[in-house]
Amino acid sequence: MNLGKVGHLTYSTLVHPGDNWDQIWSSVQTYLPQVKARVAPHEKFGVCLRLAAPTVEELVADAGKRADLKHFLADNDLYLYTCNAFVYGVFKNQVIKEQVYEPDWATDDRTTYTMKVADLLAELAPEGMNPSIQSAPLGFKPKVTGDDVVETYTSNVLRVVAHLVELKKKTGQTVPLGLEPEPRCYLETTDETVAYFEKHLFSGRTAQRLAKATGLTEADAAQAMRDFTGVVFDIGHQSVGYEDIPTSLQKLVDHGIQITKLQEAASMAMPEVTQQTVDALQAYAKTVYLSQTCEKRDGKTTWYLNLEDAFDAFQKDPGPREWRTHFHVPVFLDDLGAFRTTRFALEQALAFHKHTPLSPHLEIETYTWDVLPSHLKTGNIVDYVTREIDWVKGQVT
Repeated sequence: MNLGKVGHLTYSTLVHPGDNWDQIWSSVQTYLPQVKARVAPHEKFGVCLRLAAPTVEELVADAGKRADLKHFLADNDLYLYTCNAFVYGVFKNQVIKEQVYEPDWATDDRTTYTMKVADLLAELAPEGMNPSIQSAPLGFKPKVTGDDVVETYTSNVLRVVAHLVELKKKTGQTVPLGLEPEPRCYLETTDETVAYFEKHLFSGRTAQRLAKATGLTEADAAQAMRDFTGVVFDIGHQSVGYEDIPTSLQKLVDHGIQITKLQEAASMAMPEVTQQTVDALQAYAKTVYLSQTCEKRDGKTTWYLNLEDAFDAFQKDPGPREWRTHFHVPVFLDDLGAFRTTRFALEQALAFHKHTPLSPHLEIETYTWDVLPSHLKTGNIVDYVTREIDWVKGQVT
């Protein structure tokens, strides 16, 4: 929905089945009208569409299916303004862990897929909407074995930006690419993200390369890199690493890095880890997703790729420590019984955004409905999504 100066608000259809066209088409028809009827019965409601690679290929090849989708959105007072193109393939009902980042930005598959996503958004979104693409944080950090990997990332992002420049000439739509930092990825902290943008994407050499590829002047190419790239700032992700969220947001603003989407997500916070905490956390472990965990102990920070790894470390050497875990939990909760959430970081970020709007695109992403413990599932998925939207709307209006 359009909330005026604070931007458009919706939820991510990543929460629904959507690994291929048949699944996402069914999910869109089933759930979006129900959610709209609850949260925006008398106004248009915005959509974040999950676009997996199989869906993209089918839509690109079939103009009739594109027309069906566009007509359905229009007939139901729905409008597309952003998409999830982070997850390339399967996301539900199968162990994916770090495979969620594959293919990464070192591959031609990721590059050409993203170009096709941009083409679809330019066609399906309303004129002048400037729909945004949400994409992966370049790659899984352990795979970055040298500067050559980072150079390949940058070259492929540059190829996409060149495509986006040409797409704007053809359609008039600016379709910005948002890279989403995430724990244990090449783009992880806000400081690392700023450094990458400054050293690579916003460098003079990159502007020269884009100018050569597009025919733009170097000055216009440098501006295009800023116009067509940015960050999807997931509040939950950045809070896991104990970042001060308002400070991190201000750093992006100060360095002229656009926040293409401000993503509302809450993670788990365990301010005092005990055996009781570990026992309670068992319900959140061994899911299909990563559960990156950051530990603070005796002034030192240690990362674990999954909760199970943190459990093992605790059992070998018990003692006082604090954990935060990347596991998306309902944004309206701050107390999970044996531990808490990072909802406080959401409240800080949304207060900042309400006072000084940071992005035209807001989106709630709690995709873990199917793996949440049963005591956190309040009603059905429509009830759950509705309550999240109402909570975020209440923070910014």
